Amino acid sequence: MKIEDKMDVILNKRKKLNINDGFGIQKSWEEIIEVLSKSEEETIIYLENCRKEDLYWISEVFEDIAENIQSNELIRCLRKLDEKYPELEMKNDIDIAESYLEKF
Repeated sequence: MKIEDKMDVILNKRKKLNINDGFGIQKSWEEIIEVLSKSEEETIIYLENCRKEDLYWISEVFEDIAENIQSNELIRCLRKLDEKYPELEMKNDIDIAESYLEKF
C-alpha cells in the first residue's frame, strides 16, 4: 500500500475522533509516526503533496517524526509548507521538531 493510501486511512480515523478520546488520539499519532518515519524521501514527497487539512493533523506529531528521521531536509520541507500555509500556524511545531534533531 502506498504512503498516501495508508495516511488517508489513518487521517480519516483521526479526524473522526472525539477530542476527549485520548487513547484513540494516541493510537492515531503512533500510526502516523510509524508510517512517516520509514523513509525520509517518501515522507518529504508525501508532505509536499498532501492536502492542507491533512498537514494540519500531521503537525501534531512533527517532533516525533523529526526525532525518528533526523533530517534537516525534513525541517526545510516543513518550513516551506509553513510559508505556503501560514494559516495553519505550524511554526512552533516545526521549531520543536527541529529541536529534536541531534546536533553533530
